[in-house]
Order: sequence, then C-alpha cells, then structure tokens
Amino acid sequence: MDVEKAFHMAAGVGKTSYASNSTLQKKASDMVKDITIETIQELYTATAPKSLGIADLGCSSGPNTLSIIKDLVAAIEETCSSLSPVPEFRVYLNDLPSNDFNSIFKALPDFYRDLKEQKNGGYCPSIFIAGYPGSFYGRLFPNNSLHFVHSSYSLHWLSKVPPGIYDEQGRSINKDNIYISETSPEAVSHAYSNQFHLDFSLFLQSRSQEVVVGGKMVIILLGRAGPPHVDRGNSFFWKLLSQSLANLVSRGETQQEKLDSYEVHFYAPTKEEIEEEVRRQGSFELDRIKMFEIERDTTSMEMSYGTVVATTVRAVQESMIGDHFGEAILDVLFENYGRLVDEEMGKEEIKPMTFLLVLTKKYI
Repeated sequence: MDVEKAFHMAAGVGKTSYASNSTLQKKASDMVKDITIETIQELYTATAPKSLGIADLGCSSGPNTLSIIKDLVAAIEETCSSLSPVPEFRVYLNDLPSNDFNSIFKALPDFYRDLKEQKNGGYCPSIFIAGYPGSFYGRLFPNNSLHFVHSSYSLHWLSKVPPGIYDEQGRSINKDNIYISETSPEAVSHAYSNQFHLDFSLFLQSRSQEVVVGGKMVIILLGRAGPPHVDRGNSFFWKLLSQSLANLVSRGETQQEKLDSYEVHFYAPTKEEIEEEVRRQGSFELDRIKMFEIERDTTSMEMSYGTVVATTVRAVQESMIGDHFGEAILDVLFENYGRLVDEEMGKEEIKPMTFLLVLTKKYI
C-alpha cells in the first residue's frame, strides 16, 4: 500500500484519537522548541531575506498546525527588533491531498486576529499562508523558494510498503507480523532499510532544489538506538499490535490470511543510517542530530499509558486496519492493544526513541 492511499484511508480519524496523537507530537515539539527557534534565528541573522519562505511538511490539521508558525514568526520578530524591519512571511503548509486543509483555512481569521491583538494595535507582519497538497517524497515547491523547512513526526512513514517483502506471487514473506520482528526473515529488515534510504534520499534531493543555499531544515522523526531492528522501542509497539491481531485470529474474529497480508509503511532508522544518507546524498550538512525519549507524565495522565499509546496508534492506523480487516474489530483490537502495552510496561519499560535533525543546504 503506498503512502498516499494509506493516508487517504486514514482521513476519517476520530477527534479523540487525533487529540491524543497531536498532544504527544506537541510534547515532542515543545522539548526541542528552543533548538527550532535558535535555528531559524541563526538563519535569518545570516541571510536577512526581505521575504522569508517557510514550509511545514506533514502539517496535518490539528491544533499544532498553526502554533509552530506563530512561534517561528515571533522568533524572527525578536531577532529583527534591533537589526532590521520584519520580513514578510510566505508559509507553505504541506500534507497529502486527503488532509483537512479546509479546517486550517477556517482557523486563519482567528490566527490573524490573535496576532493583531498581541501587538495591541502595533505593526503586524505580512504572513501569506497557503496549502500545498502532495507527497514530500518528490518536488513540491519552486526552485530556491524556501529558507526554512520544518517537519514533525512524518519522515518515519515510508512512501510505500517495501516491495522486497513480497515473493514472486505477491505474497508477504513476513508471516504473522506487520513489521520487522524476531521471526521475520532477514530479507524483511533489508527491504525496510532499503526503502527508507530510497525515500530519505528522494526527500533530500527534492528539498535541495527548493531550499536556498544556507537554508535550514529541522526534522523530528522516530528512530531506534542501535543496529538491531528489533528492540524494546518503536518496533516493540508494532509487535504488540501484531499480537493483538493474532489474538483476534485465534478467537476466529478475523482471518490468518488477512494478518499475513497486512504490513505497515513505517521505518525507525538509526543515527548512523541518517548520517550515511545525508552524507551520500550530499546536498545538506547535518549540523545537529539529537536522540531523546519523551518521558511519560504519569502524574497528569487521565488514562493509562497503554490507552494513550493505543489511541495514538489508532489515530494513524484505524482506517487502514478497518479497510483491511473490517471495522467491526477496531474497538476490541485497540482495547486489547492498550492492555498489552500496560502489561509489558509493568514488566519492563518500553522506550521509543525520537531524533531531532538540523540540516543546512550546502553551496555545491
């Protein structure tokens, strides 16, 4: 299944699920906010364009979409206060065509009004916001139109399920699994790794034509700590979802054939894989790569960690699983999944890793 079809099928995510998903993303963005702000301020200090092009790739349509733009504008205004007039801002919001861009556009009047109120009648910069639907695994914008690119929790989604996991008859060789696991043939991990390298290289190549020399990118994506593809991190969450589906098969609530033919278009790279592809592609300098774990805030959680994880995963996978297995299994599947996560957390911590990348476009 290619990523555009997958995300088109995921367009019907419920509000509760999306709220949990966006909350976790916002927590990660807040953890690296200082670095994001510092990066765009360094960029502007060095280049001082009169018209600043900013793209948010994989922007989605939740409450976080415009908040990052507000933060970036404020950071530039602070930098300009004693240096030069504030530039105009050209903001490009990108996601797949199935994204609810209309909800973003409907929020724009409030966005502009809030900015003006914060100025108490003072000068408000010109901010031109547009939607750019399409896959970021390819060209999206005109040559040299961008100064700053931001992408949060999008680049671990592959453009498609790796073709290398299918045999000559088109059947998956990854039986009983929906991602790389201990029982997966070695060819499965190779196929996923190869697909990531192809996709990430295409992403970098596409952005290299769109970003000006000296322009910067800040990217947040899921990853893994070491070479083993199977760890007690992001891959472990997919293992537990596979187990939850297998439990439904054993109870006769879905078919083994359906489990054997369902795969996720996800990959958690290592630091070395990211560095290797940036170096090989050659258009960007990797200024910074930081690995961190989002700590659980158990004091303020209204539901268990397993339930939070289940609703987050459901936000992305619900429509795809419903289309493949049938919607009747969804509630019981994710209830069991949340319970499995809680049981495993009681035995040993599950530690999903996140990477922050800061890249600068080279002069080539």
